[in-house]
Amino acid sequence: MSTVLAILLQESSGNSPAANAMAMGATILWVAIAILMIAALWKVFTKAGEPGWAAIVPIYNVVVLLKIAGKPWWWLLLMLIPLVNLIIAIIASIEVAKNFGKGAGFGLGLTFLAPIFYPILAWGDARYQPRAA
Repeated sequence: MSTVLAILLQESSGNSPAANAMAMGATILWVAIAILMIAALWKVFTKAGEPGWAAIVPIYNVVVLLKIAGKPWWWLLLMLIPLVNLIIAIIASIEVAKNFGKGAGFGLGLTFLAPIFYPILAWGDARYQPRAA
């Protein structure tokens, strides 16, 4: 998304009103999605008994999500490895979903369609019930 925004902003450096409008629209959309995700993660964290403010702290928010998923913090290091990070994100998302009483399909939604599924998890009727390891 940031690549598209950068391209649109480069194109808007001229005097084209259409390019300026596209860049402004993309920026507003990006900010709206970011605010939605922060609010949804904040609510998910508080449902799980974690501090909501952790949603706005980079890296620490991933550590908290791993804790909610029941995974060790050092899995964060695995997220630095290309392709492995995708597998780790999928596994962690599925475990988060299961700990909220949802299925693996919902966990895949958390991974690939986060702006849709995290608000559902946050403001839906799901309750955090960690499963025994």
